[in-house]
Amino acid sequence: MAKDQQKQRIVIGFTGGQALNARVEPKAHEALLKALTGGDELFTLEGEDGTAVVRISQVVYVRVEREEPRVGFGL
Repeated sequence: MAKDQQKQRIVIGFTGGQALNARVEPKAHEALLKALTGGDELFTLEGEDGTAVVRISQVVYVRVEREEPRVGFGL
């Protein structure tokens, strides 16, 4: 699988301190970023584990975690 087609692990931080972890396709991540700048109130995020509806006005940050190989036990 090409690197640009791999799923990305993202973390969405909300007002109040909650966070949502998800593994999503790159196009879902791009659509989320577009929704953040577009003014939509709700966004449906399709992830590996299921679907989440995100209230855009409550999003504080979106972080993309690197999928680098790790060495060690339990990783």
